Amino acid sequence: MSRIILIETSTALCSTALVEDGTVISERAGDTPRAHASKTALFVSEMLSERGLEVSGCDAVAVSKGPGSYTGLRVGASTAKGLCFGAGIPLISIGTLDTLVWQALDGDLLPDGCRFIIPMIDARRMEVYTGIFTPDGKQVSPTVAQVIDADSFKTQLEEGPVLFIGDGADKCKDTIHSPNATFIQCCPKAASMARPAMDAFKAEKFEDVAYFEPFYLKEFMTTVSKKKLI
Repeated sequence: MSRIILIETSTALCSTALVEDGTVISERAGDTPRAHASKTALFVSEMLSERGLEVSGCDAVAVSKGPGSYTGLRVGASTAKGLCFGAGIPLISIGTLDTLVWQALDGDLLPDGCRFIIPMIDARRMEVYTGIFTPDGKQVSPTVAQVIDADSFKTQLEEGPVLFIGDGADKCKDTIHSPNATFIQCCPKAASMARPAMDAFKAEKFEDVAYFEPFYLKEFMTTVSKKKLI
């Protein structure tokens, strides 16, 4: 039996799940603002307690590697690393866009005749983190930070129905106009990491726990306060 802890913290939704042999047996989620740091480890603890398990009773931890929120990804990575170090179990990383694609596939959300799945993670203003996937979940373009305009994904939309899914989907509705476009606004969920996490586990595709870093795609931007300290 393979048992994996799943952690998804790349967006406003903080979620965890526990999967046994490909079946999700427990999950938690919360979207309280700025609460990832206090909720992630708690959610994992609650799931394990619910099943009468310890971290050492699991075979691996899978965490969202990004792209997404800098702070959220840091929280997820540090929590996952701590669990792996403490229990001596391997670390698996899953791309945020892959999670959204599997969310669409597992949820049977594809429009009839779907030609492409285009997951979108909100990157502020009219920019999204995105990539192009086929209806069977294969990525066919690089993951990029893209500013959306009226011509975005015009080639794909001319080929047939396209599903845009993620927390960056809604803001593109007023810009991308096509009868072939379907938009689903949602955050990636840990439970949708189950399939890629199990595949990675079977293939022993593990990260170096000590040196793993999330895929931020863009550098973290800080701002300088204009308030006078004295």
